[in-house]
Amino acid sequence: MNDIIFSSWQGRIIDNRGKDEQDRLPVDNVKLPAEFAPGKKILAFMGWDGVVIRDEGIDPFGMAVAYLEALQKTSCGKCFPCRVGTRLLLDILVRVRAGQGQKGDREKIIDLAQSIIASSKCSIGQTGPLPILHTLEYFVLPPGSAGVPPAGAKAGEKPALSGAKVEYLSAVTAPCVASCPSSLDIPRYTEEISEGKFTDSLCTIKADTCMPGTLGRVCVRPCESNCRRANIDEAISIKYLKRYAADRGVAKKSDPVAPVIPDKHQKIAVIGAGPAGLSAAYYLALMGYRTVIFEKLGEPGGMAAVGIPDYRLPRDILRREVDQIVMAGVEIRYGVNVGKDVTLAQLAHDYDAVFIGVGAHNSSNLGAEGEDMGYLGFIPGVKYLLDVNLGRDPYPEGKKVVVVGGGNTAIDGVRASFRLGKTDVNLVYRRSRAEMPADPVEIHDAEEEGVNFHYLCNPVRILAEDNRVTGIECIRMELGEPDQSGRRRPVPVPGSEFIIETDILVPAIGQAVDLSFLTPDDGIRLTKWNSIDVNEVTFETSHPGIFAAGDCATGPDVLVRACGNGRKAARMIDRYLMGLKLTPENKESFDSLFNSMNIYDKKENLGIIGGLARKHLKMLPPESRKFTFDEVEAGFRTDEAIYEASRCLRCYRVGLVALSR
Repeated sequence: MNDIIFSSWQGRIIDNRGKDEQDRLPVDNVKLPAEFAPGKKILAFMGWDGVVIRDEGIDPFGMAVAYLEALQKTSCGKCFPCRVGTRLLLDILVRVRAGQGQKGDREKIIDLAQSIIASSKCSIGQTGPLPILHTLEYFVLPPGSAGVPPAGAKAGEKPALSGAKVEYLSAVTAPCVASCPSSLDIPRYTEEISEGKFTDSLCTIKADTCMPGTLGRVCVRPCESNCRRANIDEAISIKYLKRYAADRGVAKKSDPVAPVIPDKHQKIAVIGAGPAGLSAAYYLALMGYRTVIFEKLGEPGGMAAVGIPDYRLPRDILRREVDQIVMAGVEIRYGVNVGKDVTLAQLAHDYDAVFIGVGAHNSSNLGAEGEDMGYLGFIPGVKYLLDVNLGRDPYPEGKKVVVVGGGNTAIDGVRASFRLGKTDVNLVYRRSRAEMPADPVEIHDAEEEGVNFHYLCNPVRILAEDNRVTGIECIRMELGEPDQSGRRRPVPVPGSEFIIETDILVPAIGQAVDLSFLTPDDGIRLTKWNSIDVNEVTFETSHPGIFAAGDCATGPDVLVRACGNGRKAARMIDRYLMGLKLTPENKESFDSLFNSMNIYDKKENLGIIGGLARKHLKMLPPESRKFTFDEVEAGFRTDEAIYEASRCLRCYRVGLVALSR
């Protein structure tokens, strides 16, 4: 990145001031996007790890003042060094910039900043003053400061940009927040649990997701993979704390949802009552819109309902959360097959906006000889789990099962098979265990329950007698060079074929979205992957007034992203109906910015003594849980939740951008 003229990020000093572009050293340890939002160039960034400047006209001390003001607003005020220290820093710097500097100001700023860093209780104070120290060390103090600049400090050759030309915006993030597709304020709701403010915690969660009990059970928890607590002992059980807040809200009848009376005349149609559709409808209802969901199935939840077995996500939990969504004013019409009972064109005519949130209910082809022969016992993964979740055995005659795949659908398939009374359950995966995309916890649980794993194997031919599956011929694989996914490509080993006997073959190698309800006249452009082509920022399709999010737009993806994108799309629909330009909120632009900056550093030495073990949920023993569809995990007790939440380091960081007006 040769457009950066100065960077102190992570303590690595790159000083390109006064150099021609071809002579500048690259800055490769921080990825600062060119734009914050369309038409708003990022001139500089100041945050937890230093200062990055792109325009020589930036006044670094003016930016430092704006940054300290942001720190003041962010400080929780619970510890003296941060609350008072940042205020004193701000006062000194404001006075210095006004030409009223005093002898010793420079030393006061340094001593005060270092004291705040050393004695604050959380990352706001521990990281906040760092860019102030960098600014003081590498830039000349303004005239009248009475401070002595260090040797080698340089003033910009261009005059400082005036306040009329620069806009400062700030936001708070944390490694866990930046990695959450729904951008939940995790440190806040965790701290509220640690303080016994359970209803407040649930309110914080529901500000960004309407399905906390569901996500508290089946989220793949990317936040925990970016938890700084893991650098000293173990990551915090963020997912299960969310579940605790949700379950307690139900038990104590303190769920903060009240009916909303529509106060806007526009009507919105939502296609699909899956996570994306439910989220979009819920937040639109809270905005005062009349929102109607059209759902093909006889119950809500989409793939969350019919694709995840009850032992992981009890149906009553999901239905209770949908009841809350209905209470907010959303209407759900079940058994409506869009494309047959009503067309998209009709919905676009009868409603002021349409949101498409259909899930990936189709299965991808296995690619093995014989899969198109209609053999009994050959059951696609999505259909297999659909039958299981509707309370029926897809193939009662069979007792031996082979599931092919390495994702969560495959793991659900093998674990559900035991609960159907199947006795010989196998999983075939073409890569090694290390490359499996399924949740490692689910893989571990499947291993405990006795699933036979066949790694580095790939099916090539289905064996059958009397039109019934009798086995699967596989070939062994070895890992070659990495493919586009970054995983090593599996390569067949010639002559290594072998056979696994089975009555039931369940391909679960991928899911596909059924977009057969669309017609050419609808004007909805598709991608080459047969997903709906949407604007990544606005979620609008090629047809004005029709929006989409979830699996139909991203392809098969995690539930938490569908929830988050449904909520973001709701805001864009609101702007569309108000006749406003479809632009991202500052929060969403900051989310994108922070994601590009790799906030979490696995190698960071926190200088903190660990030893506080992570709390785990109590689970039924494998030999008893493998035969029941009842929920196999018990949630935290209150004392366990408070203890686990108290392990949070409150890793908030403040970031500030200087933008061109």
